[in-house]
Amino acid sequence: MYQIRNGQSGTPMNFRLHDTRGLEADQGIDSHEMNYLLDGNLPDRHQFNPSVPISGDTTGFVVSPNLSDKIHCVIFVLDGSIVDVMPEKVIERMKNLQLRMNQRGIPQVVLLTKIDKVCEATATDISQVFYSPVIQESVDRVSQIMGLPRSHILPIKNYESETELNANVNILALLTLQQVLHFANDYMYNYLDQIEEGKVRQLNIRE
Repeated sequence: MYQIRNGQSGTPMNFRLHDTRGLEADQGIDSHEMNYLLDGNLPDRHQFNPSVPISGDTTGFVVSPNLSDKIHCVIFVLDGSIVDVMPEKVIERMKNLQLRMNQRGIPQVVLLTKIDKVCEATATDISQVFYSPVIQESVDRVSQIMGLPRSHILPIKNYESETELNANVNILALLTLQQVLHFANDYMYNYLDQIEEGKVRQLNIRE
């Protein structure tokens, strides 16, 4: 878990990012483990071990997670330069994980990275990302693969060879973060609606 802080005051901001290992054709988090992760049962820095199944006896296991422990939005990170050659097995694994997320009403987005490797015009001027037909084709392709609306596919550029911050790269990253937080808010409002309808017994938010 990464707590993001205000650069000037060091004050924690009101969102957290959680990172897991990536998916490969023959390894990565499985759908059973994903249940515990989405529901907030796993402690920070939990070490996944395929030979040791997760259970209530797992060290640090959170038996009664708060709403703040749960995942409110899932981000898939895809390398835009290899979208067309992604192994079918990886796509299948992602689909299986999406089923668990959909069952919980958790929104999903895709960060389409390395867009400068996909489009030469974007490599020259990152501000052209929303005007590039090449990038739009990549967005359409990922949208079809993941079964998500195009508005959920967010192209970004990685910091790679830069030695200083670039305003256009930062703006694109911040726009992406803003969109992700909007989706997370949607999850929260849906949760509140379920409480009002009596579908969720109680709301237990830890400040």
